[in-house]
Amino acid sequence: MMGLMASDETRTETRTETRTETRTDTGTETRTQGRAVGGGVSEVPGEASATHAWTTWTTRLLILGIVLAAVNLRPAITSLGALLEEVRDGLGMSGSIAGLLTSVPPLCFAVFGVTAPRLARRFGPGAVVCAGMVAITAGLLIRPYAGGTGGFLAATALALMGIAVSNVLMPVIVKRYFPDRVGSMTGLYSMALAFGTSVAAAATVPLTDALGGHWRPGLAVWAVLPALAVLPWIPFVRNRKAPGTTAPSTPRPEGEPSAEKPAEQPPLRITRSRTAWALAVFFGLQATAAYITMGWMAQIFRDSGVSAGTAGLLLAVIMVMGVPLAFVIPRVATRLPHQGPIVVVLGVCGLAGYAGLYLAPVGGAWVWALLLGVSNCAFPLALTMVGMRARTGAGVAQLSAFAQSTGYLISIPGPLLVGVLYQHSGGWGLPIALMSALMVPQIVVGVLAGRDRTVEDEAGR
Repeated sequence: MMGLMASDETRTETRTETRTETRTDTGTETRTQGRAVGGGVSEVPGEASATHAWTTWTTRLLILGIVLAAVNLRPAITSLGALLEEVRDGLGMSGSIAGLLTSVPPLCFAVFGVTAPRLARRFGPGAVVCAGMVAITAGLLIRPYAGGTGGFLAATALALMGIAVSNVLMPVIVKRYFPDRVGSMTGLYSMALAFGTSVAAAATVPLTDALGGHWRPGLAVWAVLPALAVLPWIPFVRNRKAPGTTAPSTPRPEGEPSAEKPAEQPPLRITRSRTAWALAVFFGLQATAAYITMGWMAQIFRDSGVSAGTAGLLLAVIMVMGVPLAFVIPRVATRLPHQGPIVVVLGVCGLAGYAGLYLAPVGGAWVWALLLGVSNCAFPLALTMVGMRARTGAGVAQLSAFAQSTGYLISIPGPLLVGVLYQHSGGWGLPIALMSALMVPQIVVGVLAGRDRTVEDEAGR
């Protein structure tokens, strides 16, 4: 009798497993089925257990990696801005050469950023971001001791190369692994980026004083952060495949079967999209303002009579405004059909901040820093619009590379021109007028880029 019951259980279990396999093979059932064993539920190996492991440990590690990578996307620039006068004196730079130095970041972002999608397709986005963190670490560690202006520029370019590829891939990684949380995840890494930017601006001078007062160790100490950021990306180095289309909100582990394999689409003709061009120009103009701010704003305050430490704090205030706003703005932007009103508000704050900087640079310094900090939040807005102006992950990758590379090319002359105007005019009136004038077209193209449309609709495949 017991034997018959056992036989019946075996046949029932076999029939259950057969039905599960048949339904899965026909594509009518994609969920993992369980079977009763010893009073519990045992999941089919390789499916639910792998998904469980991914959604708990791996997703948290990926979020940590995104946050740590974002923290390291600006300290290489703002730490230099806080000590620009000391670096100029130590290396014997003229104002024009210093202006060239402040133009290196957008140049590197334009040159190296365009290679990021191709590298991501070949090696996987995780591997490229991990390599980017290694490059940032090496560049920041080498550049203070490279010897001479040429070596300093070369090491800076190495660090900026790592920043460039990570810049482009952040929106791609968010769209790929968190497609239903683009706003919140963009806000999270934008907030982390702003946090790293402001901390580097505020802490560089005190750290330099604590390390003996010389600028070389004061710059080299920032290599510690990207070295830590390498660690959470190591498990993703070999994960090259995109998650399946059936995974709505969490990444799919490498090797997990997908119920439906999407057909590979040819690249978009991205240059035929007016929205892509508007977004690229908007990105370029806001990057111009950002790199002028990071490279020269501390010097503007110092030349107005503010101490070096206070000037660094004022630059930190400008950057730290992005911490809360970089989280709020993307979430608000994704709820609006048109992001133009946000563009206008940010632009008006910028115009008011520049006007105050020209009329009363010392008396209202903290107010102008707050206004310019609000204006600088055009960066997370631009990143959010990159994710919203394309429907697919591949479209976001193309749009991100095009908008950022083209935008950074547009932003190259700005910091250099500020240095030239400052050297030849002997003051900051003309540079501030230039910054104000550039804010007007930024508002116009930002409104155009904020319209509710996608590049897939405009750029025929």
